[in-house]
Amino acid sequence: MTRFPFRFDPVFRPALALLGVRPATAWVTVSDRELLIRYGPWQLRTARDNVTGVEVSGPYRWWRAIGPHVSLADRGVSFGSTAAGGVCLRFGVPVPALAPGGWLRHPAATVTVTDPPALARLFAGPDLP
Repeated sequence: MTRFPFRFDPVFRPALALLGVRPATAWVTVSDRELLIRYGPWQLRTARDNVTGVEVSGPYRWWRAIGPHVSLADRGVSFGSTAAGGVCLRFGVPVPALAPGGWLRHPAATVTVTDPPALARLFAGPDLP
């Protein structure tokens, strides 16, 4: 299992801590079978083979990147702790993450981990760019 901590911009740490998002409660783990994203009280869990695409992206505008967000364009979820950049993971089958009860499902998740290229490499292979 490989674990990636989130990268925290110091200026946003106090506001994120009010949401329960701190270095101790925010990470991404990837095992042979599963992807788990923990972002304070929010969690996204899916089979590793449900990840069908990966892209390193950023930098972002801070007001679009910091905190938990849902894209109005495609319902993708973002878990952001820095505007410097992150990784977008696309899913074959949309997964729940933000809404209680799992009624809102997301076709992609963007995470702002400390080493976006390393996370992307874990999913790179013959089927992914």
